[in-house]
Amino acid sequence: MVDVTDFKDAMAKLTTAVHVVTTDGVAGRHGFTASAVCSVTDSPPTLLVCMNTKIGFYDNFRKNGVLMVNTLTAKQSNLSNIFASRLNSDERFTHGSWGVLTTGAPLLTDALIGFDCHIKEVKEVGTHGVLICEIVDIKRNDDDALTYFNRSYHRTSGDTAII
Repeated sequence: MVDVTDFKDAMAKLTTAVHVVTTDGVAGRHGFTASAVCSVTDSPPTLLVCMNTKIGFYDNFRKNGVLMVNTLTAKQSNLSNIFASRLNSDERFTHGSWGVLTTGAPLLTDALIGFDCHIKEVKEVGTHGVLICEIVDIKRNDDDALTYFNRSYHRTSGDTAII
């Protein structure tokens, strides 16, 4: 078995986008910061979100059955920190400008991308739930992306190519 610290140190060397994942519905409005988000298939357009099952509102996401993956811009690292903090849900949503698309899950209006989704399946693996989410709407903005690498934030621009 691989040591947990070795695993975390290795994962820190993978560059990832930073997202604020939100929900709203019968179980209330909630959100958290996530880096474990990726595409699954394009037919139907589907992505997965990994969420710690020990988060106090994990079951609320399942009950609501919808979520929005708000991919953050390079200017929004403060929102990443806010949605990873111990602030309650109401306090978190006082930061940023919020709207909705099709499902009613909170859309950060100036996010780089908003993926509006129905949660189709949940598989629990270890400490996390893997939420399989069918995308029903998308909103895009033009800006630089916020990425996370080696335990710190970085700006990624579409203007630079490495060959």
